[in-house]
Amino acid sequence: MGSFSVWHWLIVLVIVLVLFGRGKIPELMGDFAKGIKSFKKGMADEDAPEANPTDTVNGGRTVDHKPDEIKETTRS
Repeated sequence: MGSFSVWHWLIVLVIVLVLFGRGKIPELMGDFAKGIKSFKKGMADEDAPEANPTDTVNGGRTVDHKPDEIKETTRS
């Protein structure tokens, strides 16, 4: 009595088909697949580095600072 026979599985299959109908099971599996795709997309978006707005200035290039270009402020 440890395992189910083929007849047990056929009865379970018939009950599932009666409860859900033929069209409902593929619809459920399609929704399940869409959920998995959405989850994977969300995880990929989370792993992607966010663009820093300061990186896009000057085409993403950095500008070297030269000490002689420092403007001195005068106090009044």
